Amino acid sequence: MTITIVGLGPGDAGLITRQAWHLLSAAEAVTLRTRRHPAVAGLPAHLHLRSFDDIYDTAEDFGAVYQRIADEVLRLGRAGEVVYAVPGHPFVGEATVTAIARGAAEAGIPVEIIAGLSFVEPTLAALGIDALDGLQLFDAIELAGYLYPPINPDVPVLLGQVYSRLLAGELKAALMSIYPPEQPVALVHAAGEAEQRVEHLALHEFDRSEHIDHLTSLYVPALPVKAGLTALAETVAVLRSPDGCPWDQEQTSQSLREGFLEEAYEALAAIDAEDDANLREELGDLLYHIVMQTQIAAEADSFTLTEVITGIEAKLKRRHPHVWGDWQVSSSADVLRNWEILKQREKDDAGATVASVLDGIPPALPALARSQKIQGRAANTGFDWPDIEGVFDKLAEEVAEVRAAATADEKRAELGDVLFVVVNLARWLGVDAETALREANERFMARFRGVEGLAAERELNLSSLSFAALDDLWREAKAALAQSDVADSITGEPE
Repeated sequence: MTITIVGLGPGDAGLITRQAWHLLSAAEAVTLRTRRHPAVAGLPAHLHLRSFDDIYDTAEDFGAVYQRIADEVLRLGRAGEVVYAVPGHPFVGEATVTAIARGAAEAGIPVEIIAGLSFVEPTLAALGIDALDGLQLFDAIELAGYLYPPINPDVPVLLGQVYSRLLAGELKAALMSIYPPEQPVALVHAAGEAEQRVEHLALHEFDRSEHIDHLTSLYVPALPVKAGLTALAETVAVLRSPDGCPWDQEQTSQSLREGFLEEAYEALAAIDAEDDANLREELGDLLYHIVMQTQIAAEADSFTLTEVITGIEAKLKRRHPHVWGDWQVSSSADVLRNWEILKQREKDDAGATVASVLDGIPPALPALARSQKIQGRAANTGFDWPDIEGVFDKLAEEVAEVRAAATADEKRAELGDVLFVVVNLARWLGVDAETALREANERFMARFRGVEGLAAERELNLSSLSFAALDDLWREAKAALAQSDVADSITGEPE
């Protein structure tokens, strides 16, 4: 029982290694993964050849094709000696070989690998680049299945097996989640062959090439500016290093706290303003703070950026069993309910003692946001009004108590109760109280600026106007803004 796997190289028989040629010359029969390879025509004439091309025509997907081929080669190996020939190098883009090696190890069948030149070397020669300058290598078939491919845009990437325009289109969609549409790319066809061709195109158009076939590869150079998370982590590490920036070197987790919070609020302001350009910048500032906090922790041997990403990536999958598991949900309410169940299960598994369902709510949250989270947690236990009318009645009761309050302490306490009930009302209405108040603040500011503008136009002194006159200006400014909003919605211009 022996399985010999030989690489036929990336092109015609002239690229077959001497070792492989000696083996093929001495063999009587060779089993080919596919006859669709330039080297097949130049193999020794006495060889009896069989291939697995018929499987490609009947299987539902490549995974099934490769497994059936591997199973058949293993069967032949159990029966005696078999020579299995694959394009390129046996361990470069050959899923059948890894499956055969794994199955042979389990069955105790010896496997000999006869190396071949892969598609990588002649492709690098065609492009005139050195792989050791940095190169990522991927199977285009696998990468096309990602919504956000595992690629570092700061390092060039070479993608093999871009065998059809259909696959190229799927691959383009995946790559454009990372690269801009105008990113230059190169298609390399028949690398190392006399008919070798290199096409330099933009990312958004490479799938239109008429020359794409089973001998096509795609090369994507690095972006001209640093854009990967690792580049940011290196920049922050340099800033913290002895040769870095004195200010960054002096920072601690606590000293950065205020800035972290400020950047979060600035990101919220950009979201509220629907200002995409500003939001992009503010999210970058937030990301700097996250990486900076992680760098400080790494220097103290507490944890690393890798551990932070590992933790959140695993948590997201663990808490979405309806996506990465067999749980069934019918609404976002089911998702939220499951989330809380899974959180509690994690605490139980960790042996954490929880005295209250209200434990773990950050005290640094804004008061409205914290109040809504507190009331939501309490409501999940059943501690809630049976319907929203109870909330309205409670609000009226608390307003009456504010009116009746006599001392400053009573007024503060009763007003706090009013705000608490208002937050509960927001929860019942499905409104985020913090967002609602921020938006109300912005509306007031816009309207008041309108009042100021009207007063300035008419040379009026606001402080000398009566309440009735001020109210008239307010209504006029409010109406003008409403009319402007309507006009914007019709023309499509931003508010």
